[in-house]
Amino acid sequence: MNLKTVAVWYVSWTQKFVINTSKITPHSWRSSLFFTHTNKELVSTTPTIQGTMASHIVGYPRMGPKRELKFALESFWEGKSSAEDLRKVAADLKASIWKQMADAGIKYIPSNTFSWYDHMLDTSALLGAVPPRYGWSGGEIGFDTYFSMARGNASVPAMEMTKWFDTNYHFIVPELGPDMNFTYASHKAVDEYKEAKALGVDTVPVLVGPVTYLLLSKPAKGVDKSFCLLSLLPKVLAVYKEVVADLKAAGASWIQFDEPALVLDLESKELQAFTTAYSEFASALSGLNVLIETYFADVPAEAYKTLTSLSGVTAFGFDLVRGTKTLDLIKGGFPSGKHLFAGVVDGRNIWANDLSASLNTLKSLEGIVGKDNLVVSSSCSLLHTAVDLVNETKLDNEIKSWLAFAAQKVVEVNALAKALSGQTDEAFFSSNASALASRKSSPRVTNADVQKAAAALKGSDHRRATNVTARLDAQQKKLNLPILPTTTIGSFPQTVELRRVRREYKANKISEDEYVKAIKEEIRKVVELQEELDIDVLVHGEPERNDMVEYFGEQLSGFAFTVNGWVQSYGSRCVKPPIIYGDVSRPKPMTVFWSSAAQSMTKRPMKGMLTGPVTILNWSFVRNDQPRSETTYQIALAIKDEVEDLEKAGITVIQIDEAALREGLPLRKSEQADYLKWAVHSFRITNIGVQDTTQIHTHMCYSNFNDIIHSIIDMDADVITIENSRSDEKLLSVFREGVKYGAGIGPGVYDIHSPRIPPTEEIAERINKMLAVLEKDILWVNPDCGLKTRKYPEVKPALTNMVEATKVIRKQLGK
Repeated sequence: MNLKTVAVWYVSWTQKFVINTSKITPHSWRSSLFFTHTNKELVSTTPTIQGTMASHIVGYPRMGPKRELKFALESFWEGKSSAEDLRKVAADLKASIWKQMADAGIKYIPSNTFSWYDHMLDTSALLGAVPPRYGWSGGEIGFDTYFSMARGNASVPAMEMTKWFDTNYHFIVPELGPDMNFTYASHKAVDEYKEAKALGVDTVPVLVGPVTYLLLSKPAKGVDKSFCLLSLLPKVLAVYKEVVADLKAAGASWIQFDEPALVLDLESKELQAFTTAYSEFASALSGLNVLIETYFADVPAEAYKTLTSLSGVTAFGFDLVRGTKTLDLIKGGFPSGKHLFAGVVDGRNIWANDLSASLNTLKSLEGIVGKDNLVVSSSCSLLHTAVDLVNETKLDNEIKSWLAFAAQKVVEVNALAKALSGQTDEAFFSSNASALASRKSSPRVTNADVQKAAAALKGSDHRRATNVTARLDAQQKKLNLPILPTTTIGSFPQTVELRRVRREYKANKISEDEYVKAIKEEIRKVVELQEELDIDVLVHGEPERNDMVEYFGEQLSGFAFTVNGWVQSYGSRCVKPPIIYGDVSRPKPMTVFWSSAAQSMTKRPMKGMLTGPVTILNWSFVRNDQPRSETTYQIALAIKDEVEDLEKAGITVIQIDEAALREGLPLRKSEQADYLKWAVHSFRITNIGVQDTTQIHTHMCYSNFNDIIHSIIDMDADVITIENSRSDEKLLSVFREGVKYGAGIGPGVYDIHSPRIPPTEEIAERINKMLAVLEKDILWVNPDCGLKTRKYPEVKPALTNMVEATKVIRKQLGK
């Protein structure tokens, strides 16, 4: 049997142990989910595991194998289905996940990792931490209040949304103050535990830990920014104690508190908060086994000491994939009699685990903590990976053999647990080794010319020869833009008809000529709308693009793509990250045809729209066989070629989005400078070859940029548009504190992730706040982000109000 054949067999083997939901519809789940498979052989080969080492999954994707929850949520929001319909879809999804893990032999199965929108928002609901503007008057928090907090409503804006640590998942930021009246207002955690128990599955309820919750919160509007959020700990713990009492009464024997804040660089008073919290909590937790779970990075030495000394805690979970240095801390001392949940299966990527290497790690840990105290686990929640490889019918067999999605990772965790107890499945381990060898030796992975070109980049700083002030002068002479120029970020609404056209073209149901004609017509509509609204710098709306990363990956070498590899980004929004498996290059131009066509339809400047190399990296599943910086440099060279081709085609404004630059910032401060150096350098490489008169824009969204503002300046873009409105204009505080910014800048004036239409007066007020700290000559006016997820009845009035507000302020400045 050759390597490729064995590797394909490995994929088939792992699929024996997961429920095949590929042919189950939401309407058929209730009757068929647990007992129907498309292949009867899969039922007969599902193992019953007895006497093996314990296994654990930190959390699991919520959306469903084919985004069933997404469609149910959006149907409910649009008034097309009832709350009961939504709850039924959710119940079926949760049941399938619990049963899947139970059938695979997982001992510690999580519950309460499902969410209608976000687990931090769930925690705010649990605590009754509802900002007054939502008009909640007490009682169990229902969908109206919950979704208003997440999405806003006609009268009030949504709560701030930002990135969950260094992932592409977004959470809803709690707004707290000294007057917040915490009360037990959501019984979701207990209800889900009971729900699983009724199905015969005993689960481990999961809660965001009280200290992490407070550390990730912010002072509410009107509360002094210096307010100590940790001072609320006693009030928060009072509610947590009620939840724990309910869980104990329901029969829970374990409880998991996620405290990922422990991997951050915390001050001594913040570390002390953990000691205080769990000491205060100890009596309430008596009778329960308590797991404190950490993930995403190494736990610093002081935090490790604090964590492993906590009162009333039974077990500690560590990410041993991204936190390899934690191994040294464990080897240096682990509390006697405590359980170690060893996260050796990567919850952040889609590559098959190196089972042999993981088993060696586990054996070394077994000698330290004892056989009975070691639990095999995922490194973090599998929320951050795709759901099930069984649904990927178009990936070629070689690449498919190298991968493991969430369902396959469940199998890997249990296979390692079995092997650790002396029940190694030799065939499974052998096929895994063959798949790894296949990937390492495949000629598809390496391109010597690309590696040579990327290596040569390290000898230069790659800066444009002229400073940004001189470039802006040259650009203004060419573009002749008004004061406070208006623009949008790139995408316009993706209508049902537009998606149908792309889908039919991909399925060869319409000809290329028909497709091009339809896309050009959509571009023409978007151009005419922007001209009608009197927007100054236009975009073509990106109707030809499915996703801002996948679109480019499909045209670059070294990328592979899934059909159902969806990952939740926020709420119902899912992304389908491409897989970077090999060296990256650009065979031919990617966007020039469409940008040139759009520019021919107007005399106004038309932005060429590209995704930057760091964002393509951070929003992909990236190869793990070389440094991430090497892959980024390869992508940067490909984007550089595209930028120069756009300029040759007459495109004078080119936007290179780096929406995810902040997201990739390492969590530990000691590692951040190196990342920022190569990330910023990669962006500069993309536009080093353009003329002074070509205006380079970039865009960043939904993160905390204040701590990297100097790196943003060092990117040397001519104009940056950046999220601002949903975070209560947090960005502007940087400029109030004296940071000088000489390039063009467009802090977003309204939040596009909410259906709410901001009035003209509100936008005008925001522009005036910006003018208080920024020069009028560099200020741009734009939404927070692209408009792809919105509908035209929301977009048209919102942009109308944005342009009208800008004209009002221009008149004021003229006077």
